Amino acid sequence: MAELKYSLDGFWFEKVDGQVVVGLSEKGQDDLGEVSFIDLPSTGDIKKDDTLIGVEAAKAVTELTLPLDATIVEVNEDLSDHPSQLNSQDRSDTWIVKLVDVDESAFSQLNNESGLS
Repeated sequence: MAELKYSLDGFWFEKVDGQVVVGLSEKGQDDLGEVSFIDLPSTGDIKKDDTLIGVEAAKAVTELTLPLDATIVEVNEDLSDHPSQLNSQDRSDTWIVKLVDVDESAFSQLNNESGLS
């Protein structure tokens, strides 16, 4: 079974086949409201607290940061043309990036619960 974790700023993290898939969680959706625009990252190294995405949504225009060091190996480019996919309840629609070389210590400290009451 895949290991699923959550960050306080609204991402879910799922370990799948040696990679960590990152997407917008229900808490992130609740915090932002309906997403209308997303600024996606490029592949390559990303450090803890670096901006992963910039979003324009009903409740906020903001940047969301990554809580760990990793390397981005794949970006869900479909979100550029269809940012509303981030409003879906289906994780296969809300994934943003796939990571490798993830800081295991930081990953293990992520939450087991989404934070949405």
